[in-house]
Amino acid sequence: MRRVLALVGLPLLVVAAGCAPAGSEPTADGTPAGSPDHRFEAFHQRAVEIAEAWRPGAAWTGGYLPLQEPTVLLGDPGFSADTEQAFRNGWYREQIAVPTARPAAGAIRFPDGTLTVPLVSAAEAYRQLDQGDPPPCEGRPKGPGVPPKSGSGPIVEPGPDGPTVGEGPYGHSGGSGPNDSVSSGPSSACIPLTVTAVTLGTAPVRTSRGEARVPAWLFAVEELTAKVARLAVAPGTPAALPEGVAPTRPAPGGVVGAQDLRAVDGAKLTWRVGVGACDTGITPLVQERDDVVVVGGGVTPATGMCTDQLKLEPVTATLRAPLGNRPVLDVVTGAPLILRG
Repeated sequence: MRRVLALVGLPLLVVAAGCAPAGSEPTADGTPAGSPDHRFEAFHQRAVEIAEAWRPGAAWTGGYLPLQEPTVLLGDPGFSADTEQAFRNGWYREQIAVPTARPAAGAIRFPDGTLTVPLVSAAEAYRQLDQGDPPPCEGRPKGPGVPPKSGSGPIVEPGPDGPTVGEGPYGHSGGSGPNDSVSSGPSSACIPLTVTAVTLGTAPVRTSRGEARVPAWLFAVEELTAKVARLAVAPGTPAALPEGVAPTRPAPGGVVGAQDLRAVDGAKLTWRVGVGACDTGITPLVQERDDVVVVGGGVTPATGMCTDQLKLEPVTATLRAPLGNRPVLDVVTGAPLILRG
């Protein structure tokens, strides 16, 4: 397992904060509900310029351009606080011999067609997934409660999408479905997640051409109730994310940018805005068009002394219609937002 060095004490602290204030969800035109004034007209003026300047290029409709992170949970993982921390930080340990052979090319299946792409091996995908060891934790276990049996090796069985590799003592002989159950085990903030099987399958991915089924290595994890999928598409295949075209002038005062998408549920969007530590009145702002959605936030900037921090505040709004294939653009940079679950 690779080890990484944690950096602490950075002068700019980025933290996740609580939800947007109750009653802050905007109306269909993006105006804050119940707001008697037009404090955010500047947002809408800038959003019009952002939307009209959006020219993503041919790859947006003809290539493979994922709009979410390459690690995908296939179902409800049954997180505890400790296992969620391990998942977010990429702490894993393998109890199997992860295959190193590269499979044949795979197919990405879009709503409007397919695209054949080269794939990476399970070992390459695991190296991308595993981000190192957790830090030591005083008085907490340093390994799973049930060690592997002596002399038992990995089990290799055929699966519908390729070979499945499982470790005998854990009872996982594979299966590629997202609902395959995995036995739960002890969890701790001081131990990584335990990979017990891997098979080649597919995962649903939000792309510029709608939701696609993308080849992925599906890792069974002892401590979770859902498979962890790591996209298997070889580097260099995805098209570069297009840069947005933003006005040259700075964003107007009281308007802050969106950092990423957190959830897309039909017409309901959740995203994070970057605000100052002492900003108040955080309000989701949306301009919805037929071909694009522009989002950001409105705040009341702090006055007086305040710590130099950037907080990431989740906010939610409901569109007039389901998002569908429309890109979601940041009102400050004009760039498309990535879904980070």
